[in-house]
Order: sequence, then structure tokens, then C-alpha cells
Amino acid sequence: MKAIRVREFGGPEQLKLEEVPDLRPAAGQIVVRIRAVGVNPVDAYIRQGAYAVKPNLPYTPGMDGSGEVIGVGEGVTGRAVGDRVYVAGSLSGTYAEQTLCAEGQVHPLPARASFAQGAAMGVPYATAYRALFHKARIQPGETLLVHGATGGVGTAAVQLARAQGATVIATGGTPEGRALLLKEGAHHVSDHHAPDMAEHLAKITNGRGVDVILEMLANQNLGKDLRMLAKLGRVVVVGSRGPVEINARDLMGRDGQIIAMTLFNVPPDDLARIHAALVAGLENGTLQPIIGRQLPLAQAARAHEEVMKPSGAHGKMVLLA
Repeated sequence: MKAIRVREFGGPEQLKLEEVPDLRPAAGQIVVRIRAVGVNPVDAYIRQGAYAVKPNLPYTPGMDGSGEVIGVGEGVTGRAVGDRVYVAGSLSGTYAEQTLCAEGQVHPLPARASFAQGAAMGVPYATAYRALFHKARIQPGETLLVHGATGGVGTAAVQLARAQGATVIATGGTPEGRALLLKEGAHHVSDHHAPDMAEHLAKITNGRGVDVILEMLANQNLGKDLRMLAKLGRVVVVGSRGPVEINARDLMGRDGQIIAMTLFNVPPDDLARIHAALVAGLENGTLQPIIGRQLPLAQAARAHEEVMKPSGAHGKMVLLA
């Protein structure tokens, strides 16, 4: 089979397509024939050697993907050869034609969802779900602000929060991105580059502020976020690309909270519950992942360049295997 391999930490040029042996499942394991791969910013951080969790070299990147089961190990009861599935986590990496997974990392992909949509589920939707419901504990009727909402996590959060009954305010840097967010259910949109964005937000909320902020780029936004919160408001940080400076008084005066998270810390039982909810959303049509750029597996280096651009995404970037 073909797989992307990284033999040294570094730039996107380290992503090389190679021929490697086919995979065989041991007890409790599943082999999936990958059709689509989800590309996440964390994949680029790991490739750079800049992430706290570093794989042993050489390695195949990727945690998200979708395809069909082609092999099951002894003791596997929940999946069978031929099942359409999405992968949220992998033992061997998903930037490949095949991936090896523990049984708990493989989830059913309903017929109404495409393979590309399945590849968008793992990190983006699980992150959004964990942030909104396990960390912020957002309630129906509360107001949510999603910064930089046009990418995979952002569009997932808009769909999830809207289904929960929250009032959703989403920001995007382009007219096309803001139109996408309105289409996906945001009640209000704003240009996060606009100098009067804070005033626009205050007008939308009648000066009250927002109950929850989902923050993708804390190093740029967190200090401003605290001044946008309502009393007892919460900011959940799911992304940052550098150090942060804040005025703690902005938080104290609101009895606010800053909460941070990463999926690497989520207990297995919580992950199982998250994906049970996400599969249900796919089945009933509440969740419909938005797919942006689609590139062949051999162009993984280009995908890493694109996913890190500050101009913002319009949906989820996917590699086709």
C-alpha cells in the first residue's frame, strides 16, 4: 500500500509518499481501507516537532479518516468486513491507503454521509462537542461566539450549538465565509478583521456580552475575548499559536472562566459518548460536515501548507486516498 511517511521533523517537504507493507490486525484491532483523510492543524504541529506529543520516527501522520473495514482481529464484535466507517484516532496513522485502529477508534458512517464528510468527524466534531458540552456546559438559550468559524471545528460548533438551542454568533474573514456560516445556522455573523467587531457584538447582545466563546487562536484574541463576556461567561481555548497576554481584571469583574482542552486528554468513556452523539447527528441529518479543498494523498505537503494559512478555511480540508 501507499502511505505518507515522515522521517525527520521539519517542514511540509518531509511528507513523502512511500510504498509500505499492507496492515494486518491483531486481537481487538481493525484495518480500514482509507478513502478520505481529514487534515488538521495539529498534524502540522506534530510534523514540525512542535507539539507536546511526538511520535517515534519514522511515522505516518493523521488521526482522522474514513473508508471500509477490510480486516478484523480476534475479539472484535462491533465491526465487520465491508462496514462503512469513520476513524477517530489510529495506531498507524491515516495518511495512507490503509490504517490500523483499536476497535474503539472506529465508528459507523451512515449511508447519507460521504467518505469526505466522515473524514471531517474525528478531531473537528469531537473537539467542538467536548468544548461546548463537556467544558463550557452550554445551555439552550445561551449565546455562543465562535471565532474563525469557517474551518472544520468552527462549522462543527455552529451546527452543534444551533441544534442545542443556543444563539450562535460566528466570525469569518471573507464575505464567502460569512455567507457559509449563515447557511449553516449562525444567527449572526461578523468580520473578525473589522475594527468595530466588539461594538457589533455589544449591539447584537444588547450590551450583555456572550455566555460562551470558542477560541481557535488564543494568542491573538484571548485578551479581547474577556471584554466580550457576559457575567459568568466562559472562554474555551481549543487553539493557540503563541504566548498570550490578558488583563485578569477583565475576567474577575465578570466571574468568568478560561477553560482549555485537548482531545489527547479525553478519557475513553467520554470519547465513546461523544462519538455516539456524533453518529446520531449524522444519521438524523443534524450534522452535515462542510468539505472545502480536496487533494490527492500524494499532495499531503501542499495540504499542510494550505491548512496553516491565516486566510482561513471554508470547510474541512481532505486528502483522497
